[in-house]
Amino acid sequence: MIRFIDMHRDQFGVELVCRVLKGAVRGFLTSRGYRAAKTRPASARQLRDELLVGEIVRLHRDNYGVYGVRKMHALLRRQGWRVGRDQTARLMRLAGVRGVARSRKVFTTRADPTIPQPVDLVKRDFTAPAPRRLWVADITYVATWAGFAYVAFVVDVFSRRIVGWNVASTLKADVLPLQALNMAAFQAAGPLDGLVHHADHGSNYLSVVYTNRIAELGAKPSTGTIGDSYDNALAEAVNGLYKTELIRRQGPWRTVEQVELATLEYVWWWNSARLHSELDYRTPTEVEADYYADLGSAQPAPAGQGNR
Repeated sequence: MIRFIDMHRDQFGVELVCRVLKGAVRGFLTSRGYRAAKTRPASARQLRDELLVGEIVRLHRDNYGVYGVRKMHALLRRQGWRVGRDQTARLMRLAGVRGVARSRKVFTTRADPTIPQPVDLVKRDFTAPAPRRLWVADITYVATWAGFAYVAFVVDVFSRRIVGWNVASTLKADVLPLQALNMAAFQAAGPLDGLVHHADHGSNYLSVVYTNRIAELGAKPSTGTIGDSYDNALAEAVNGLYKTELIRRQGPWRTVEQVELATLEYVWWWNSARLHSELDYRTPTEVEADYYADLGSAQPAPAGQGNR
């Protein structure tokens, strides 16, 4: 109520606003009560709210302005704030920030029925016991003033980390998805025997140059069905979040190079800073680091270094 009076006092005067509110609002404030409230020192709760509102605005801005209540609550807790979820929602309303809503999916798969198609080795089970066991890949597009920019991602299912990506002005298999796969293989820095590479029936992923590269890496190809987002749901989800959190919020885009630079920054944020609800509000980098730390602690001590 005090905020309402502050907004209208210069136009109508405090006494008139309070007189009108008296008959319309339960628990109205008199002009004397208003002046007393304005001169009263701020309470500890008010001071803490003001501090948290500023922090929420900063954190929301630093995370592409996309976090809703759940992720903002998790992020505040990670920052050391003792705050509840309902309190976070109230403070976000005070700060004037909210999470971003995803739009409907647009299918972009271009299938070639004449190309042999690998079987589906995933069967909609997008889980993996360790890194480099299951990768999913997909392509999306971004409209720019200079034409379409096509974006290919390769995602490790275990940690949800984007391990490979590429932005190009063409859908050619040897230019767009192959370079994303090569980036993923380079970053893996180890053998990929037993890895399953899962994609849709797009002709890019079924091309000879791409499938030969999968075989060279020792991986097994797998494909879902045409135009069925469920059979490649994880890759589709990454594309959807990329479009929602980056492309639609920061457009319009002028050039393919502008999209490429923004994607580079987004991938770093996705892997190293973004909290994922599927990972118990951890980052992909943290999940992989925890896995290898646990793996190292489970190894037996070298001979001669046991307890004495």
